[in-house]
Amino acid sequence: MQQVRAKKFLGQHFLTDLTVAQRIAETLNPVESQKSKVESQVGERIRVIEVGPGMGVLTQYLLKNPQIDLTAIEIDRESVAYLREWYPELKLVEGDFLKLDLNELIPEGEFNVIGNYPYNISSQIFFKVLEYKDRIPVCSGMIQKEVAERLASKPGKKAYGILSVLLQAYYDIEYLFTVDEHVFNPPPKVKSAVIRMTRNKRRRLDCDEVLFKTVVKTAFNQRRKQMRNSLRSLIDVQSDNVQGTKERLEWFLTRRPEQLSVEEFVELTKLIETCRN
Repeated sequence: MQQVRAKKFLGQHFLTDLTVAQRIAETLNPVESQKSKVESQVGERIRVIEVGPGMGVLTQYLLKNPQIDLTAIEIDRESVAYLREWYPELKLVEGDFLKLDLNELIPEGEFNVIGNYPYNISSQIFFKVLEYKDRIPVCSGMIQKEVAERLASKPGKKAYGILSVLLQAYYDIEYLFTVDEHVFNPPPKVKSAVIRMTRNKRRRLDCDEVLFKTVVKTAFNQRRKQMRNSLRSLIDVQSDNVQGTKERLEWFLTRRPEQLSVEEFVELTKLIETCRN
């Protein structure tokens, strides 16, 4: 069967380097924080969703792993036909990962997510993972290098932004390695990188989580300015409740958003919540 044609509108760049594919598959091998849990579940297989398997270059290594119970989700009909021809044993769902209800796909228990993610929807994929954060202990895979740096960036760095804060609130993020352009067909115009996100111990934020998300996004709308400018619409400075928090709130309002850690954004959210109440 002929190879699948890469489609620009789907952001397809097919990985051709088998060594890189194997290294990506190995990112799901139990990390230190999971080893005891995995060892206590002897005989159980780790359920894994692969997003956008394409022609199966990563899929083949996941299928070889006896610890993995794999389900692949592919939106491209040509890729679906190819995968059914070459990997008949694969549990394959034809559909859009971003639109699927993962609770219907895997009704109970935890599952990991992996993939060579399309560059044009990688951020949306990670926001989708956040929706299922209590069921997804590990998410790994390959994305555009610039986005990988953003995800793993620490406060004070240029790359630190909305994705950094929202994902690091619930996941420890590792930038694992860089991948050059020449190992793809067609080659992308940018370098790629492989990351791993491991669920941290923070089950819930100590604040209104919906408001937290709003505060982070609003703050970074004007990332080069003091937050006094961007957060004006969220704070009622005339509120009586502001008085007891005015000094601490003033400290935050004179900072730029990239200077704040996740914990400080949580504190800021609580202060704003107090003002609004």
